[in-house]
Amino acid sequence: MKVTKRILIVFILCSNTIFSQINYPIDTSYTVNSTYNKLIKKYPQIKIITSQTYQNVSEKRAIVYKEIGERKLHIDAFLNTSKTDSPAVILIHGGGWKSGNKSLMEPLAQKIASKGYTCFTVEYRLSPEAIYPVGIYDVKNAIQFIKSNAIKFNIDPTKVAILGCSSGGQMAALIGTTNNNLAFENADSNYTESSAVRAIVDIDGVIAFKHPDSFEGEVAGKWLGGNSQEKLTTWLQASALTHTNKNTPPILFIGSQYPRFLAGNNDMVKILDQYGIYHQKKIIENTPHSFWLFHPWFEETSTYIIHFLDKIFKNH
Repeated sequence: MKVTKRILIVFILCSNTIFSQINYPIDTSYTVNSTYNKLIKKYPQIKIITSQTYQNVSEKRAIVYKEIGERKLHIDAFLNTSKTDSPAVILIHGGGWKSGNKSLMEPLAQKIASKGYTCFTVEYRLSPEAIYPVGIYDVKNAIQFIKSNAIKFNIDPTKVAILGCSSGGQMAALIGTTNNNLAFENADSNYTESSAVRAIVDIDGVIAFKHPDSFEGEVAGKWLGGNSQEKLTTWLQASALTHTNKNTPPILFIGSQYPRFLAGNNDMVKILDQYGIYHQKKIIENTPHSFWLFHPWFEETSTYIIHFLDKIFKNH
């Protein structure tokens, strides 16, 4: 029998993929996985929250909101498709002002968006790249960009909330308490829209850097350009408590079992009460810092947030 040999020729197609050169420093120390590995021994019940799909939420990613030379800053949008003129929620990730990225806020953004909001996770410059107040300028510019594209995103630009976790919570509180404060507006911005917000959600983010309840951390010093003795004015200026007044928006505090992460909260509440400004404080007992990234605390955290936002934007 004659055997016919067939030669299989495999063509490997090679493409000259060009990878973008990242020309700014990145700290990758704060991730969901690294945090999980630190916590799992003490909290064996925890599970990482993963990205979810909701039928009433569409997603648009890597939208450029700001360019600094060749450096581009992006937002990801999670749009509620069942509502018109949705309130907007801007989410700021944590990571000690030096690490982390906007993907950390994705599951929370998706969850909130599914309840009638349009959410935006924000990339901003961290301390290895640029120190305070650059990151504040970035997020305020993101708010202005989102408002300037209100029709495109189908949001109500008069209903915007800022939400942050850990260092992002500190930033959210500062951004909200400096509404229309020209000292915190980027002089180089081309936007004409206001960066003001109508509500603040601070999840385990310090209210005052220099306070009996706080402690002086190295990561804060790196972001603020020096320790509190070298940069006391900056430490005070970067504290939301310094700017809390009759114009401060309603605020929700969500805290872990460690009071130091909401340092200055009680003093801020006294001022809010003086002016009759609505506020809520929820402490989730026996929780670690970064609790919002994990089951079993994610659902409780998101429920508090959604109820607060509903009260401010839907129930008045």
